Amino acid sequence: MSTQTPKPLPAGHPAREIVAAIVAAALAEDRAAFDITTQATIPPDQPGEATVLYKEPGVVCGIEVVREVMRQMSPDLVLDVRVEEGAWVESGTVAAEIRGPLAPMLSGERVALNLLQRMSGTATMARRYSDEAARGGTANVVDTRKTTPGLRALERYAVRTGGAHNHRNTLEDGVLIKDNHIEAAVARGVSPGDLITEVRARVPHTVKIEVEADTPHLARAAAMGGADAVLLDNMPPDMMRAIVAELRERPETKHVLFEASGGIRIETIAAVAATGVDLISVGALTHSAPALDISLDVRPA
Repeated sequence: MSTQTPKPLPAGHPAREIVAAIVAAALAEDRAAFDITTQATIPPDQPGEATVLYKEPGVVCGIEVVREVMRQMSPDLVLDVRVEEGAWVESGTVAAEIRGPLAPMLSGERVALNLLQRMSGTATMARRYSDEAARGGTANVVDTRKTTPGLRALERYAVRTGGAHNHRNTLEDGVLIKDNHIEAAVARGVSPGDLITEVRARVPHTVKIEVEADTPHLARAAAMGGADAVLLDNMPPDMMRAIVAELRERPETKHVLFEASGGIRIETIAAVAATGVDLISVGALTHSAPALDISLDVRPA
């Protein structure tokens, strides 16, 4: 049992029990409790200190996860935060300091860094994409379900910390009718519009229905058929702009949200935002964000 008083979690942070379970699984995977090198070289009573050093610019995200790693390694490890979660830092910034027994600090080092680097990298990419999108319009940048299995809660929190937003979290959180669903319906003689009607009758009234469309014709059919949102998939900006303008002029479809998706890059996101879409989904935020260069500089006290 830790002797430290639990610190308040940042707003929107995953619950302690979720973080604890992820950390426990990561430490067990690394066999951190059986670190034969540290056990053979470091006396259990030798003290140590460490600094969490950001070696490149980016968004700080995951400090409380580092705290949980250290807590699980030893109740005597204490982490002092120097930079607030969500802050942009420059290279050379010390975000936190750790002190306590050296051996468990060393054994937990890799897991702490793996999670911190990944979360900070995701938050940094989310910040960059959001800032770039704001140059073109008011669309919110959102993530996708293309997350690392087992780390979704942390990665989606990192997206929010970076200033972007979350799409549906799981398959039960909303209806997203994609091309495979539409093809299956057409094969049994059901049109996209009729499919939306069928779905509306099968789900609670509180559930939103979004339809993926890769052509203007399908986008119109989805909007006219009662979809709450239309995902414009892999369309060039000029095509998206025309669809959004046309359907927002119609009284029966002016309430529909429009999401752009597919192949969105940092170089193109401003142009996509300028089309007038409400949302821009970017799978790269979680599946391709590079880990930020962060070190845990450990030294004997």
